[in-house]
Amino acid sequence: QFTTRVVSCRAAELRPEGGGEPVHGFQVVLEDTILFPEGGGQPDDRGLIGDVPVLRVTRRGPEAVHFVPAALEPGAEVLLSLDWERRFDHMQQHSGQHLISAIAEQMFGFKTTSWELGRQRSVIELDTPVVTAEQLQALENSVNKKIRDRVPVTVRELAADDPEVETVRSRGLPDDHAGPVRVVDIEGIDSNLCCGTHVSNLSDLQVIKLLGVEKGKKNKTNLVFLAGNRVLKSIEQSHSTEKALTSLLKNGPAEHVEAVKRLQSSVKLLQKNNLNLLRDIAVLIARDFKSTPAPKQLFVLHRKEGDSEFMNIIANEIGTEETLLFLTVGDEKEAGLFLLAGPVEAVENLGPRVAEVLGGKGAGKHGRFQGKAAKMSRRGEVQALLQEFISHQNPGA
Repeated sequence: QFTTRVVSCRAAELRPEGGGEPVHGFQVVLEDTILFPEGGGQPDDRGLIGDVPVLRVTRRGPEAVHFVPAALEPGAEVLLSLDWERRFDHMQQHSGQHLISAIAEQMFGFKTTSWELGRQRSVIELDTPVVTAEQLQALENSVNKKIRDRVPVTVRELAADDPEVETVRSRGLPDDHAGPVRVVDIEGIDSNLCCGTHVSNLSDLQVIKLLGVEKGKKNKTNLVFLAGNRVLKSIEQSHSTEKALTSLLKNGPAEHVEAVKRLQSSVKLLQKNNLNLLRDIAVLIARDFKSTPAPKQLFVLHRKEGDSEFMNIIANEIGTEETLLFLTVGDEKEAGLFLLAGPVEAVENLGPRVAEVLGGKGAGKHGRFQGKAAKMSRRGEVQALLQEFISHQNPGA
C-alpha cells in the first residue's frame, strides 16, 4: 500500500482487451504510484485507489495513467493498494525471462529479440531457426541450477549518457524515454536495461519449466515457459485431468494414451458402419417412394441422424426431373442441414426462399440447393411454400 495524492482526473473510455463496447470512466494521474504501467513485454498491475478498482495502467511519457470507473477529486489524499498476487506472478515470469535469455545466449549464442508475458504462459522469441531437444533440456537444467544457487537480483539507476549503459544488454530505449536508465542485474549472470518488476533473488522463482519450442517468424524460434507458481498451477491442473481420465478409462496414467487410441479406433469403426447403414437406409427410402403407383410431385423427409451425403443419395435414387424434394437432417429444435432438389428452374426460384425461411444460408446449381439451417423448426412453413408452388404450377393437381 502507498499513500499519495490525485494530480488530475478526466473523463475517458477504455476498450476491453477482449473486445466489446468501450467502458466509460476516468484517467487519473497521481503524484506517484506503486502500480506498474504496461510496457517492456509485461502487462500492467491492478489494484485499488481507495475503494475504487484500477482497471488499466498505461504510460504517457513520464506519467502513469490509471483508468478507474469513478471520478476522484484532484488534490485528495488517497491510499493506493496493489494486487500482490498478480504483481508477484509478473515478477516471477519477468525475472525468469531475463534468466532464460541470459543463459540461452551464454550457452548457445541465442539472442532474445522479443518476449511476451501471457496470461497462461510466456514466450521468448530467440534469433535462431532451430532449438534442439537436447539444447532445451540443457537450458532448463542450467536455469534451475541458478535458482538453487540463490543468486541475488538487484536494481540500479544510471544516467542516460553514462558509458556503462553501452555495456548492458538492451533492445533499446523508448523514443519518449526521460530521466535515468534502470538496470536489472542478476549477479554474475546478466545486466539488462529494464523497466519491469523483478524478484530480489532467483530463489523466489522456485522453478522454471520450458514447455517447448514453436516455429516463430522468419528464422526465429519461440520458446514457451512457465515460472514459479504457474508451474505449480500447471501440475495441479494436469493432476486433476489425470485423476478424471483414470476414473473414465478405468486404468492407470501410464495406460491412458493406449486406452484413448483404442477408443479412437472403435469410434472410427462405428462411424464407418453407421455411414454404411445410412447409405442403405437412403437407398431403401428412395426405392420405397419410387415403388408407389402414382409418385407424388413433392417428397419431404426429415431425419435426425444423417448428413449431406445421405440426402444426396436419396435425391440421386429418386431422380429430380419431375419430383421436387425437400430433405433435412438434424435436431428439430436446433440447427441442421437441408437439401432442395428438383427441376432446375424451380430450385433456382425456391432455393434462396427456403434458406431464408429456415434462417440459414446455402448455394446451388444443376437443380440442387443445399446449406445450413438455423431454424429447423420452421420446416412446416417450407413445406407449405413448396405445396403452394406446385399448386400454381399444376392448378388441377
